[in-house]
Amino acid sequence: MNEHIDQERAGGILTIRFNRPEKKNALTADMYLALRDALGVGERDPLIRVIRFAGSGDAFSSGNDLQDFLRHPPQDMNSPVMQFLSALAAARKPIIAAVNGLAIGIGTTLLLHCDAVDAANCARFRLPFVSLALVPEAASSLLLPRVVGHLRAAELLMLGDMFDAHEAQTMGLVNAVHPADKLESKSLARAQRLSQQPPEALRLTKALLKQEPESVRARIEREAGHFIDRLGSDEAQEALQAFLEKRQPDFSRFV
Repeated sequence: MNEHIDQERAGGILTIRFNRPEKKNALTADMYLALRDALGVGERDPLIRVIRFAGSGDAFSSGNDLQDFLRHPPQDMNSPVMQFLSALAAARKPIIAAVNGLAIGIGTTLLLHCDAVDAANCARFRLPFVSLALVPEAASSLLLPRVVGHLRAAELLMLGDMFDAHEAQTMGLVNAVHPADKLESKSLARAQRLSQQPPEALRLTKALLKQEPESVRARIEREAGHFIDRLGSDEAQEALQAFLEKRQPDFSRFV
């Protein structure tokens, strides 16, 4: 546990909140380990359906705490930041984020691993790696071009300019932009909708979306295998029966 990483549970939603507002939620090595552990809790607990990242104060995360980073630089894949990123990339459950302010460095790159992102209209984003004589992390050199295209990704990563929430939405980094005082309720509403979906169908869909590129034929066959299997699942039986009975399906008993 870490005093700067809060875990809040409500109705199948685990909110992992950066809580170091006096430092704009800058992340330390200890915080990365706490984030890794929090993700593990969310993945293992069958009552948790959705994992949500959020920030406290007026920032989502300003990235690495540079003083801590210089004292504890990552040396290999066992470094705290790498352990967190590995857990993030391996997560099977839906992950969403509510970006309430500054999102710098990893505050932006972790969004590339999310399945939905809501942002406040005051949110600001920046990828300053090259400006610090570093290179991108969190697979952002792979994932960002997939989202925004090569030219825009190169601009964002090589020049490191700040961009706002509406630009992020236009580029496809953010699903929706909300007034700051509405962000929390809008993000929770999205999380609640996801938490009411059939959980295994969600996990399989996320896995398909993250699958490495393959031929159209191979993807048809991969989807077909899951599709045929899902038809015989209890989740699908509940969904189809609810449709026939003209009622809302109830997936709460499924894990």
